[in-house]
Amino acid sequence: MTVVTRFAPSPTGFLHIGGARTALFNWLFARHHGGRFLLRIEDTDRARSSQEAVEAIFDGLKWLGLDWDDEPVFQFSRAAHHAEVVQTLIEQGKAYYCYTTPDELTAMREEQKAKGLPMRYDGRWRDRDPSDAPAGIPPVVRLKAPQDGSTVVRDHVQGEVTIANSQLDDMILLRADGTPTYMLSVVVDDHDMNISHVIRGDDHLTNTFRQVQLYRALGWDVPEFAHIPLIHGPDGAKLSKRHGALGAEAYRDMGYLPEAIRNYLLRLGWGHGDEEVISTLQAIEWFELGGIGRSASRFDMAKLNNLNGIYMREADDQRLVDLIAPRLETLTGAPLDDDARALLLKGMDSMKARAKTLVELADLAAFYVRPRPLPIDEKAQKLLDESGLRVLADLAALMADDQVSWDREALEALVRTYAEEHDLKLGKAAQPLRAALSGSTVSPPIFEVMELLGRQASLARIQDALEGPQLQS
Repeated sequence: MTVVTRFAPSPTGFLHIGGARTALFNWLFARHHGGRFLLRIEDTDRARSSQEAVEAIFDGLKWLGLDWDDEPVFQFSRAAHHAEVVQTLIEQGKAYYCYTTPDELTAMREEQKAKGLPMRYDGRWRDRDPSDAPAGIPPVVRLKAPQDGSTVVRDHVQGEVTIANSQLDDMILLRADGTPTYMLSVVVDDHDMNISHVIRGDDHLTNTFRQVQLYRALGWDVPEFAHIPLIHGPDGAKLSKRHGALGAEAYRDMGYLPEAIRNYLLRLGWGHGDEEVISTLQAIEWFELGGIGRSASRFDMAKLNNLNGIYMREADDQRLVDLIAPRLETLTGAPLDDDARALLLKGMDSMKARAKTLVELADLAAFYVRPRPLPIDEKAQKLLDESGLRVLADLAALMADDQVSWDREALEALVRTYAEEHDLKLGKAAQPLRAALSGSTVSPPIFEVMELLGRQASLARIQDALEGPQLQS
């Protein structure tokens, strides 16, 4: 059997993090088995669907590196075919026209509620002669579902799940205006797309029983199912925006790497021994549905940050320069020239070890490319008091000597000797340098910074500080 999975979002908003995990699991399962991963846009809710949301879904999947096979299927365009399938069921006596009015349905539910009965359609038109149809009432079409026995779903995650058919009513397939319902469209599309495995959230499990009944009424093979537990927040409540239920583009804008997001989402509900850092190639090799747990997983931003930091340290330096360049250009208000990019590349190995996101990395790197005079933040300004400026002036005079070798080891030795001669701790001499050269109290090792900036740029920044640092707003 060829494995074919699908991701089928509704284009009513962004690609949220739960949907991204569902897409990832489907993608990994298909790639693991050498199968196909398909994309279907379930745009039958015309009032809420938008092209902007479609593009957001496409962009989110592409950013995550979840490539799909074949052209995306748009569900609404197949509505006529969905309706044709229902006509076949009517002809075979497996579906029927129902003329129950909205008022009758309301009265039916109120009566059932008053009697403590489950509220569901009572089948009053199931075997009734269509000639009894009232005039002017457009009918819906309902599935003539089995009333005895049970429907069993053998789920790869939930195990064997059974429901008595008496608990399910005859679901609507076509609305009164002739448009297909979600339940019908999903089954027809999954069949026509040759979907072998439906991997989705466990909030769809109840739908699955009804869909299985429809598959069997149509005489079609039923796909295999895997219903994944939902993602909760750290407090155990349903995941919401306050927990991190944002769109994929939000995580990109917050400075996360797509491979880190893939790894993190993979570990939300799936495991392979004690492995935490799992490359995409390893994930494809190892991924099986049996590794999915039955319990809801908890989204933890701190863990995501730590994992992203690991991937940042492993990332190619040139790639990181390219990724932070747009952020730096926004900060500086000017394009980065080749010299600026080369400087960032030289300092990247040290900087990326100190950042957990691209935003942090850009903030850390900004001092390398900001125009002079460098803005100085409040904490750094405190280091440039009278004694700090005296240290700066003394060091600047020593460093101006062309005989001083401009490399990190020689510069550190010079500052260390100065500190010893003036009975200072090394930090008392080095911290004013850091403030002047980076505008902050936090930077890569300051002697490395000086080496990379070069003699002329370093002395110019020190002179700017001596003449009066620019307070950062």
